[in-house]
Amino acid sequence: MKVLNILKIGIVALAVFVVSTSFVLHTANKPTRTIKLGFIPLTDCAPLVIAKEMGFFQKYGLDVQVTKEASWANVRDKILNGELDGAHCLFSMPFSVYEGIGGKAGSEMRIAMVLSNNGQGITLSKDFCGLVGFKEIKKVAAAIKSVQSRKEVTFAMTFPGGTHDIWLRTWLAACGVSSKSVGIITIPPPQMVANMRVDNMEGYCVGEPWNGVAAAQNVGFTHIATQDIWKNHPEKALVVNKAFAEGSREDLKKVMMAILEACKWLDNMGNRKKAAQILSRPNYVNAPVTVLEARLMGSNDLGCELGVQKYKDDYMLFHNNGFVNAPRLSHGVWFMAQYVRFGYIPALPADYKEIVNKIIMDDLYDEVAKSMNIGVPTDDMKPFKLNIESVPFDPNNPKAYIAASPR
Repeated sequence: MKVLNILKIGIVALAVFVVSTSFVLHTANKPTRTIKLGFIPLTDCAPLVIAKEMGFFQKYGLDVQVTKEASWANVRDKILNGELDGAHCLFSMPFSVYEGIGGKAGSEMRIAMVLSNNGQGITLSKDFCGLVGFKEIKKVAAAIKSVQSRKEVTFAMTFPGGTHDIWLRTWLAACGVSSKSVGIITIPPPQMVANMRVDNMEGYCVGEPWNGVAAAQNVGFTHIATQDIWKNHPEKALVVNKAFAEGSREDLKKVMMAILEACKWLDNMGNRKKAAQILSRPNYVNAPVTVLEARLMGSNDLGCELGVQKYKDDYMLFHNNGFVNAPRLSHGVWFMAQYVRFGYIPALPADYKEIVNKIIMDDLYDEVAKSMNIGVPTDDMKPFKLNIESVPFDPNNPKAYIAASPR
């Protein structure tokens, strides 16, 4: 009897041990909290959307909520107040905010990694149709003067000091047009086409699919893509708040790993039709799948009877064997130099190098990339030149570039 009782006690104890151990293991694998990431309805929000839809976040044991936001200012505010841990953001937004251009000076956000290169554009209204064609930069100044003889000319971008703002101003300068001679306003990306339709502006710089939609709806035409301005430029980034960057480093690393897998998936061209279908849903970009797909595949129907421009190796890229995703200090210096060039700030701050180092988490990215056997480019802090500029940019001597560049 005693032997039986001892055996029963042993069996019960073993069962309790197995159940409790299973519970502990299960609990250990469960996410500690929900991570909230925002996005703006643009094609290049794809890395966050695909990481969610294809289960890459789940693969790394993450509970991630991905939310559509109304504007870049809304994204900025939610990152800074902690409503969002991070978001799909304009690469230059953290610099713009820190310098007091697009937010309260000194407010800190961090760039964990780059999400995409290329894939933005400048759309001109039908006022310019016949006056200037695709990439006809030398005709732009005369075309603007022609339109200005009838009405004011206004261009829109998406956030002061953001990438679209700087692409627009850089293009105007290359065309021989001072940005002070035209109106420049801020409009959220999904509202660009509607505002052009009612004649609120004569041109805009924005990401896809809103250039493609304007052409498809005969509201405007694509004059130039941003890869024609600067091939393989940094565009969107995973931007996080200071608390998440400093207090949840392991969670952030897992988020980056999941997004890197999504970026690889997206750069498999066989997956892009599926990506377009997912992105076209109302809770994501909510745009025609035909436009999303065409421009993701590098086929740009320009509008204004200009035909189709096909890009072979510089369409929107999300990984490119790791070239895309590494956040470069030199790109941070470049954007800060543009702020001086275009009059947003009077001069480069004395501590601009420290600011760039604080905002760009290149060490963390290197650690994550190496853990996934992803190569890290070695071109950071080396000189480079934009397609439409004659002055090279040396990140080690930005003042020389500023002095030599047209405003």
